[in-house]
Amino acid sequence: MKKTSPIICSLYILLGLTSCAIKRSAQHKDQRITQELHRAMEKVSLPGMAVVMVNDKRIIYGHCFGKADLAAGKPYSLYTTQEIGSVSKMILSVALMKAIELGYFTLETDINSLLPFKVVNPYEPNHPITVRELATHTSGIIDNPRIYINTYRFNLHLRSYSPASLVPLQALGYKQTLADTTLREFCFNYLAEKGIYYSPENFVYTTSGRTSSYSNIATALIAYLIEIKSGASYSAFTARHIFKPLHMNHSAWFLADLKINNLAQLYYNNDVNFPVYDLVTYPDGGLKTNASDLSKFLIDMIRGFSGRSAVLQPESFRIMFTPQFSSNNTPAKLSLAKRNKGILWNLYNNGTIGHDGDDPGVSSFLAFNPSTGLGGFFLCNKYMDDKSIITDIITKAIAR
Repeated sequence: MKKTSPIICSLYILLGLTSCAIKRSAQHKDQRITQELHRAMEKVSLPGMAVVMVNDKRIIYGHCFGKADLAAGKPYSLYTTQEIGSVSKMILSVALMKAIELGYFTLETDINSLLPFKVVNPYEPNHPITVRELATHTSGIIDNPRIYINTYRFNLHLRSYSPASLVPLQALGYKQTLADTTLREFCFNYLAEKGIYYSPENFVYTTSGRTSSYSNIATALIAYLIEIKSGASYSAFTARHIFKPLHMNHSAWFLADLKINNLAQLYYNNDVNFPVYDLVTYPDGGLKTNASDLSKFLIDMIRGFSGRSAVLQPESFRIMFTPQFSSNNTPAKLSLAKRNKGILWNLYNNGTIGHDGDDPGVSSFLAFNPSTGLGGFFLCNKYMDDKSIITDIITKAIAR
């Protein structure tokens, strides 16, 4: 029998001790992050929350806090499904780049060459609106608050809710006064001159070129363009080209496609919960998913930087994350002090790329850091006026 030399034995011991030290350091960091998140959650009184961090292979931190349903005492888990607000636009960004890969159109395509009706900003009638402008919030289309807020469809019969929640909803203008049931119908009625919701107030007043104005309706119009060219609903398109390849098996746009028992209750406060809802302009913010599924999407975004995405080609990632503006080319009302714009994504000046989301009973945030190859997000079942108490912890953790 061969004997192992004392030097080799010492190396094995040293390697073992080093490995243990690394594991203890990682555990300590995770414990510290969990403690910070727990304190933050208590400070802002959130019912439930999931926080996940990933690298390009797997979840490296996943922790859930509080309840998905306070009355039932149901814990919030990585498999709790809820709305994610405008983080849904990151799905739309990928769908847009997939449509370009399929040859449907380019970022420079005039949308009126695709639509069955004309869309013209009455204040700039000679300026063609391009797909790129829709994707960078510079199209001149804006969210008329009298109209857009009523694209939400609250279902008062599918699941129990607090009747008291209807008071703040109605005060904010959520009155469900629109008759539209499809994205196509709404886009026509809002943007075409013969549409029943059409008004010059649906557009930015400008005579001096591009103006930045965040627009849910403009981004939803991208999805309608995809529907026109693909011959399928946007829901079906994303299921085929994004959810299925990434095995996001518990993600959907409509309540009818989900198990209601898996949905988190969405809260106005810890005593009042909202009825469940869908959106007519669902591509701009209507995705319902869970932390487990969303982690798969974020991992693929990180992998895409090195040409290993399961859904898009490397060139699509380069375009998607290219800064769209510069100090010499900045639209009116856009400040580059904190962020630039990619294709729907925010390019933050701290080096991260991401987006946040808000809706009744919803706050969310997703971002990744290309320099570290780490990403993270949170989902919670209550609207937060200021998400920085959570997002700062995530941003710091993925910068390490």
